[in-house]
Amino acid sequence: MKYLITIVGPTAIGKTSLSITLAQYFNCEIISCDSRQFFKEMQIGTAVPTSEELAGSKHHFIQNKSIFENYTVGDFEKEAIAKLDQLFLTNDYAVLVGGSGLYVDAVLKGFDEFPEIDTSVREEVTSNYEKLGLTYLQTELEKRDPDYFSVVAKENPQRMMRALEVCIGSGKPYSSFLNQKKNTRNFTPILIGLEAERSVIYDRINQRVDIMINEGLLAEAKYLFPHKDLNALQTVGYRELFSYFEDEISLEFAIEEIKKNTRRFAKRQLTWFKRNENTKWFDYLTDRKEIIRFINEKFIIHNS
Repeated sequence: MKYLITIVGPTAIGKTSLSITLAQYFNCEIISCDSRQFFKEMQIGTAVPTSEELAGSKHHFIQNKSIFENYTVGDFEKEAIAKLDQLFLTNDYAVLVGGSGLYVDAVLKGFDEFPEIDTSVREEVTSNYEKLGLTYLQTELEKRDPDYFSVVAKENPQRMMRALEVCIGSGKPYSSFLNQKKNTRNFTPILIGLEAERSVIYDRINQRVDIMINEGLLAEAKYLFPHKDLNALQTVGYRELFSYFEDEISLEFAIEEIKKNTRRFAKRQLTWFKRNENTKWFDYLTDRKEIIRFINEKFIIHNS
């Protein structure tokens, strides 16, 4: 029996620390599925694990791509499954960690299949977005697919455009195509969620943003500013600073916007992950030994 210990939860809750503890206990390696930590040019703003954390356990899919590459969730699914197949040849355990719900689902269940959409639909959506802005995408998507709209990153035009294209082109909600395909996996997922009171999560997010600023996020964003239209950079923490560089807002306001938008992102993460009834949730301060005991008693010892 092969086990994929999967750690989910909102940003800044302590997933990285728990993943390393579990990987060391089970003597296994870590698959990261944070959709922005893939990119080597984005280090500070994506809270990439520190060099000490990376040395604590072998990690995969951390800063392994460039923002100039077109890397999709489908690409990640294929590469992650191939890596897991390789790891499971010599180990019964692996750890999957990250806050990108779509990417977690891709590994656990497979990437969903969508109908072919006529290019004219894509051109129409793109044209309307260029003329009417983000509000057009948000309004149309909420009207056509309120379920998906409740969990999508509402500041991410690419993701909303894709969903809207499917809604218009197929005449069905984008969400109706999610989780339809049942892929066989050669592992048993063990889902562990970390949570806290909302005020605690928000405080941790605010502290993390302050740390990022102190560690040089401004300089990192300035370096990336010439490439601000790339899909990878449509990301909280960078987009707000790009607005500052364009003299649209003050630096103080940009930092507050980063905190606010990260808090909104955390709320969407919890909405997404709470849908899975198989996840066992723990308070973020729970003793790691208790989490290990739960895994052993519920899965390992029970099935041995």
